[in-house]
Amino acid sequence: MATSYMEQLQAHFRTHNRVKEFVAHSAKVHSVAWSCDGKRLASGSFDKTASVFVLEKDRMIKENNYRGHGDSVDQLCWHPLNPDMFATASGDKTIRIWDVRNNKCAATVNTKGENINICWSPDGHTIAVGNKEDVVTFIDARTYRSKAEEQFKFEVNEISWNNDNDLFFLTNGNGNGCISIMTYPELKSIQSMNAHPSNCICIKFDPTGKYFAVGSADALVSLWDIRELVCVRCLSRLDWPVRTLSFSYDGKMLASASEDHFIDIAEVETGHDHHELRTKKAIENLST
Repeated sequence: MATSYMEQLQAHFRTHNRVKEFVAHSAKVHSVAWSCDGKRLASGSFDKTASVFVLEKDRMIKENNYRGHGDSVDQLCWHPLNPDMFATASGDKTIRIWDVRNNKCAATVNTKGENINICWSPDGHTIAVGNKEDVVTFIDARTYRSKAEEQFKFEVNEISWNNDNDLFFLTNGNGNGCISIMTYPELKSIQSMNAHPSNCICIKFDPTGKYFAVGSADALVSLWDIRELVCVRCLSRLDWPVRTLSFSYDGKMLASASEDHFIDIAEVETGHDHHELRTKKAIENLST
């Protein structure tokens, strides 16, 4: 009898469940992300640097350390189509775009505030960056110039495009648990959804374009149908506010983490608990 996908994963985790720690920075790591081809892992830290690693068998080998920011690197993201480019957002009121082929900063873009959020549009043409004053700036990724800016009246926790590149989502931190949706590139507000009873902290879209997940301060993860904008299920295995989410490359699994000392890995279509990966510390950010 053929082994099912889930049975294969369960067998994998039975023999691959040890956690290995790698020293990446001299201070707290705020953000991690895999390149679009899965060959490199980038990390951003309170030590004002970003690092890039390559995975060799069961070891992470540091390829380079990227310096230039004058404050903490709070978030980073890779180009969605080019595995050699990534961008970092910093409290020094700049974002930087880096090219791993020459280990240099390709561009520095000045912004109006201390940056805490950054994401790259699915078509690779635009970078959105959010600051502590709830201003989101849209930067042309080809000219590195600002092309739009929006000031929001609510606390913006995280930002993301949908996979079709025609909607822009923001999680709301004002205590009302809302997800705000805007058209793109028009930036017209079309809907504000009450997703949770507490602050919505993080949001991720699955690579198949079928679902998006929202993590909240109520310790719940909600899974939403993108087309219908309805919640299809909730995951409730964490006890602390959900800090970070990540879908597997095929969209079949969803990882979530918080101050609980484990990463919850769930099957997307059923919500069933697939595995708990135990960690020694609270999880700030994860990437699968």
